[in-house]
Amino acid sequence: MRMLTRLIALTRGVQLRRQFKEIEKVLEQLNPTATRQLAALAMREYSNATKSEYPHLYSTPPDEKYAPWGTGTAIGMERMKSDSLQVRLRGLALWLAVSYHETKDSPYADQQELHRQVMRTLRTLRESVQAKDVSQYFADHPQAA
Repeated sequence: MRMLTRLIALTRGVQLRRQFKEIEKVLEQLNPTATRQLAALAMREYSNATKSEYPHLYSTPPDEKYAPWGTGTAIGMERMKSDSLQVRLRGLALWLAVSYHETKDSPYADQQELHRQVMRTLRTLRESVQAKDVSQYFADHPQAA
């Protein structure tokens, strides 16, 4: 049974890492305004997921509650393919929030590494918004500088 569990976890880790590479490519192409929007959406999705009974199953239908992982990352990836920027950003935010919670307490090294990468991405998004807000404040209030 342990071997089967490890195989399932390994397969899921490979899938999430492959998806994360796509996420990184999309993040690199975002303009500053879209990055700020994504940061706000990601923090909201993270907060909503944290409040749910099973954060790693956030946005998963209730009848799939006992699955080894939810459908949140798949929904996020599907939304990322949309022509609408808002839908793409919502998909990115959902994927980041769900994958964060899914990999958070994993006993497997490959998923722990992915968790650190997702954490770095969320932190970078948050800091880019904060840095922009601070620089905008000083631009709007030169006497404060």
